[in-house]
Amino acid sequence: MRANTKFSQDIVPLSDLKINPGKVVNQLDEDHRPVLLTRRGRGVAVVQSLEDYETETEEKEFLRGVVEGIMDLEEGREIDLSSVKSRLGLD
Repeated sequence: MRANTKFSQDIVPLSDLKINPGKVVNQLDEDHRPVLLTRRGRGVAVVQSLEDYETETEEKEFLRGVVEGIMDLEEGREIDLSSVKSRLGLD
């Protein structure tokens, strides 16, 4: 489970990242919270661990598929299982 963002800890100036990138990477691995990188006080990028990025991407793809499936059902675009098997040559 992902922890909530803590702005007091999760905002890192680019200059700090240049000085100690290992600290930011360790924070990402330990806390599983994305880090906001800033330049001159403005946000410029968000960094997160690869594991968290992959998990989020998979979850988004899954949810997108569920929403598309629900929309297909609501709009009458559905096929019964025997028709699907027939189309795929799985009779």
